[in-house]
Amino acid sequence: MQPSLIQQYPAAPSVDAERHFAAKLSFETDCSDVYAALQEVAAGRCARDFVLLDVRSTAAYTKRHAAGAVSLPHRQITHDALAAFGNELTFVVYCAGPHCNGADQAAWKIARLGYPAKLMIGGMTGWADEGLPFAGLGDLVEPIGADVGANVRVTMAAAVVRCDCA
Repeated sequence: MQPSLIQQYPAAPSVDAERHFAAKLSFETDCSDVYAALQEVAAGRCARDFVLLDVRSTAAYTKRHAAGAVSLPHRQITHDALAAFGNELTFVVYCAGPHCNGADQAAWKIARLGYPAKLMIGGMTGWADEGLPFAGLGDLVEPIGADVGANVRVTMAAAVVRCDCA
């Protein structure tokens, strides 16, 4: 009998798969893990050992960004800009989403300047897909369907997400 399409290309030996996925995870993290880590830091349950950088334009950041992120457009990344954060942090970068390579450019620049970097896969699109909170224009912006309280402005998480890389 013919193998399934899955087994048309056999799985790698376990030792090779372990090495591959360990390497992959050293370059990237996901939105859910970033959010959970931000919550743990805020609660004092783990060290603040990373900074979440929104590397889109300042205007895009101001309009809407992942709650807990700091703005540093990828074209403004310099040694001095990174040094202001200290030498002990890993920079976790994101852009608009999978259709934008601004985060890849930022991670490359950060690594080239000698700092550790990870890509937050999915970017703004992934953050919205996970239903995680946004901030922007001075107000907390919850995703569609969120249980929101008084004084919270709700915007559509399903709106088109433009790259707006600067």
